[in-house]
Amino acid sequence: MKSATPNKKQWKQSNRLTALLPHLIALTAGIFMGLTVAPVGAWFLAGIALVPLWVLVISSSKLKNPSLLPLAWGVGFHGTALFWITGIHPMTWLGVPWWPSLIITCFCWLFISLWGGLFVSVWAFCLGRLKQQNPGLRILIGTSLWCALEALWSASPLWWSSLAYTQSPQNLILLHLGQLSGTSTITAVIVAVNGLLAEGWINHRPTSSASSAPLRFLNPNIKYLAVATALLITSHLTGWLLYIQPLAQPPADALKIGIIQGNIPNGVLLRPQGFYRVVESYTNGYLTLADQGVDAVLTPEGALPIFQRNLMTTAFVSAVKEKGILAWIGAFGEQGRSYAISLFTVTGKGEIFSRYDKSKLVPLGEYIPFEGIFGGIIQRLSPLEAHQIPGAANQNFDTPFGRAIAGICYESAFPEVFRRQAAAGGQFILSSSNDAHYSAAMPFQHHAQDIMRAIESDRWAIRATNTGYSGFVDPHGRTLWISGYNTYETHAETIYRRQTQTLYVRWGDWLTPLLLGLAALGWVINILWQHHHIHD
Repeated sequence: MKSATPNKKQWKQSNRLTALLPHLIALTAGIFMGLTVAPVGAWFLAGIALVPLWVLVISSSKLKNPSLLPLAWGVGFHGTALFWITGIHPMTWLGVPWWPSLIITCFCWLFISLWGGLFVSVWAFCLGRLKQQNPGLRILIGTSLWCALEALWSASPLWWSSLAYTQSPQNLILLHLGQLSGTSTITAVIVAVNGLLAEGWINHRPTSSASSAPLRFLNPNIKYLAVATALLITSHLTGWLLYIQPLAQPPADALKIGIIQGNIPNGVLLRPQGFYRVVESYTNGYLTLADQGVDAVLTPEGALPIFQRNLMTTAFVSAVKEKGILAWIGAFGEQGRSYAISLFTVTGKGEIFSRYDKSKLVPLGEYIPFEGIFGGIIQRLSPLEAHQIPGAANQNFDTPFGRAIAGICYESAFPEVFRRQAAAGGQFILSSSNDAHYSAAMPFQHHAQDIMRAIESDRWAIRATNTGYSGFVDPHGRTLWISGYNTYETHAETIYRRQTQTLYVRWGDWLTPLLLGLAALGWVINILWQHHHIHD
């Protein structure tokens, strides 16, 4: 009896490891997907990183807790890709003590990781109900569901990590599919390729004997692998054809735009004693660019951390009057006792021509969701005493050079903000951001988001940030210039106003409803076929 005890313990330990292994595989695969973006940028992993989860979900009938598989994958993906959010710690510059700052940071990171895991869990739950369906139908439904959930999720306040952004900025050719139907086009290709590869292994070729069953994964169904290869080639060929389209650059549409990267730490930027340093830094940058013959100057989000009523008395605006060159100035707009993060067009006469208010605020960073419930638990992170509010969703940003497409910081993650303005006549993109309180991976991912917005709308993009990365991007997503990180810089480039309209700008995300319709049609046809087969 005593000799049997160790064997029993070993058996239990072996069972625990066996039960844990699928979840470790799912977590690792999710981490691989998270490595596709900055700082690693292993974009090619997106073509295989979803395969293990797909296989496990369809083959999970013997698992005790299959619902934890997608949660592990989602936490691995979003927790890795968005690890940069931990860079907000310590928030002592906001007056938050070190330990509370650490708790808030950990909460934010865990929340967004679990939020992403919840999204994947919903998708996997639906996919798991299709185990008895035709593999082709399973791929169609799985792809359409992922696109639909991304569309739904992007309509929420908390959004960043579309599968499409795993390809930016490295795979510009595939990113050009965004001109057809936005990010859903790229996401659909990624999910479908992963689904085809997964089904190739699930529906492996028959082995000659039972003894060779463990080797079944070495005998994938070539049919699915061939279709996956064909899809990759076709999608990249389509993107390449869009990528090689020449850019019309008539001199009449040219604008020489300068940007100022102030490199002012937030601990200085939002303190009264640092205000004179801020004004001096941006005024000197403006004067430098004005002497270079620019047509306009763009500053970062909140470059001058003051309210609109005080903006016109600053030395910066005095310099604008002196030089007579337009400036887009980041400051705070007022609405009664509330304020908005705004971008102002200040003409060479020193007058405010137009104003754009940031419409997508950062949850927890710029407002507290369900503030009536959580307001007493989580202190507002903004040091400003006034109440911050979002701008209207239907704003247009007119300038003396024509209508522009404005995006302030977090809005870069929301394609619809840019698509709507492009459809309304926006001719170039002005992206104004402040990413100073995060690690370097975040501003590089932010730059990657703006590259996608430039391609989708077929517009030149000017990106001005406080500490980096600032840059100029052409309509094909090529970065003409990018700043250093944590450096003070001024730079000028010539961009061109454009009035073209891509399919995406005209029709929006038409692919997701089409895929859902085809999936529903396929489902009905499959049910009717099964019903007919049973009666025959």
